[in-house]
Amino acid sequence: MTVNGAPPELEPGGDLEELLVFIRETRGFDFTGYKRSTLARRIRKRMADARIADYADYRDRLEADAEEFEALFNTILINVTGFTRDAEAWAYLQREVLPELIAAREAQEEIRVWSAGCSSGQEPYSLAILFAEVLGIEECARRVKIYGTDVDEEGLREARAGLYSAKALEPLAPELRARYFEPHGAQFVFRADLRRRVIFGRHDITRDAPISRLDLLVCRNTLMYFNSEAQARIVDRFHFALREGGHLFLGKAEMLLSDGERFEVANMRQRIFRRRPGESAAPYNPAPLRMDATSGAEVREAGRRRQLRDLTLETSPNATVAVDPDGAVVLINAAARLQFGLTTYDLNRPFRDLEISYRPIELRSLIEQAESERHAVRVAAAERMRHDGETQFLDIVIQPMAAADGRPAGVALTFVDTTVATRLNNELTRTRGKLESAYDALQSTNEELETTNEELQSSIEELETTNEELQSTNEELETTNEELQSGNEELETMNEEMRIRSGELDEARRFLEGVLSSIAAGVVVLDADLRVHSWNRGAEELWGLRAGEVHLRPFFTLDFGLPTDEVRRVVADCQTSGARSGPVEIAAVNRIGRSIVCSIACSPMDGGGVVLLMEGTGGP
Repeated sequence: MTVNGAPPELEPGGDLEELLVFIRETRGFDFTGYKRSTLARRIRKRMADARIADYADYRDRLEADAEEFEALFNTILINVTGFTRDAEAWAYLQREVLPELIAAREAQEEIRVWSAGCSSGQEPYSLAILFAEVLGIEECARRVKIYGTDVDEEGLREARAGLYSAKALEPLAPELRARYFEPHGAQFVFRADLRRRVIFGRHDITRDAPISRLDLLVCRNTLMYFNSEAQARIVDRFHFALREGGHLFLGKAEMLLSDGERFEVANMRQRIFRRRPGESAAPYNPAPLRMDATSGAEVREAGRRRQLRDLTLETSPNATVAVDPDGAVVLINAAARLQFGLTTYDLNRPFRDLEISYRPIELRSLIEQAESERHAVRVAAAERMRHDGETQFLDIVIQPMAAADGRPAGVALTFVDTTVATRLNNELTRTRGKLESAYDALQSTNEELETTNEELQSSIEELETTNEELQSTNEELETTNEELQSGNEELETMNEEMRIRSGELDEARRFLEGVLSSIAAGVVVLDADLRVHSWNRGAEELWGLRAGEVHLRPFFTLDFGLPTDEVRRVVADCQTSGARSGPVEIAAVNRIGRSIVCSIACSPMDGGGVVLLMEGTGGP
């Protein structure tokens, strides 16, 4: 039941999970790792705006109205950001962290930075400003590369434009605004030479492969929206993305309390952590293949062997795609054509234009990683939804290739179907779980002897749980504060619009009063109840009554030199016919007691009111 357009309180459950799966399958947005309490509250807010009572009906709305997706995503992906937000943390980053990571790189070496969950771009541009202040603008434009990513396409469009209002730039010092932003109409645009070093793109930190070899990774107030399992997966990706000694900059409501083996605390108050040293894989450099064909027979034999290799590759059960150094597709074997719906017409096309380049996972960044690091990159158990609705698991190998002289020759992508093995492994895992349960039952006697120890352990775990709940409550409060801030900004915008409208109305009123004052004849405006609404200067001069004395008084009760009873017929005719009546001439006495003849005409107005025009001439 819906009350005043708002749905009843809905608790997270099966219907919500089905809605999340539907969104993931139809639009590619995977919200299943988000905290259910926060997610359910925001979806309920959008459902209330759409006047829909339950999740099933809202799914029907999404299927019928494609524009509703955009409204839902804008509600879930709340964009609360700003330049150097939490100024104390950014000041520490500039003062302590940037000099350290710059000193760790060679003078000509590139510095790589990633702003994950960048929203409308203020955070990446803030990073560019900080690096430019430390390195100088020219060296920053030469050495620093900043990646800004988000799942919100609307926010990314704003970020790519680099246009911001004067209000959005208020957190920056005046000298920084003047140095890094240029006027562009009513807004300000980020300077072009540094803008070219900031790259924006869509990226889902829960699913897509991370950007690698980073010196600094900034992800502020984003992790708190995810549950603990999703946070663990994201932190794994962040650890892979950072170089040894690279820094991770989180938000005020986020910490890495349980990951001390891989990250050390640089400054807990400002939520800045440093990746601990660890082992890295050595690059793989295959030896070049050499062939010395010095005779016709050897040439034919080489051709036969080459044909055999080509046939072997073409008939391989594993899907294989080869991409040249320019990013064009040069080979697609039969398995790849069958499995991914590719054809020979896709040869020589840019690989980035093919669906396989970003689904089931983002391969373009992995290809760049494999080419730059010159060793194979492997992805295990990537999930792909087939056309028949079944889930397929793929192991993907991105292998860089080199010519005999060592120059890059492109990359080969091999897709190995591990669906059967993955499902068997899952089944074995479940079987092992059952066996472990049986084993646990046999160990019950031993467990009784350890009851006292377990009770102590339970007390410790309860304390840890209480700490986690307090942290979760803090994250919820941070989220609520951001939502309130967003609402406050909207109210400020509405207040500004109302102030502008009020000014326009005052101007129109002054204009109308000026027009009435400029008319020499007496003009009186009556509403539908024949009360005085306007009494111009001509009427004051004619009858001696001021506008303030007659405002909103019934016209026919006024006592002045005009016998108003004789005017009543003219007004009644005008109201009845809806057309101008008169003029009629009536003997009257003006404000100085002189007898005059007053010519009166009555014109109708919308809403039942009338306008009386009075002109007096001298009497006998």
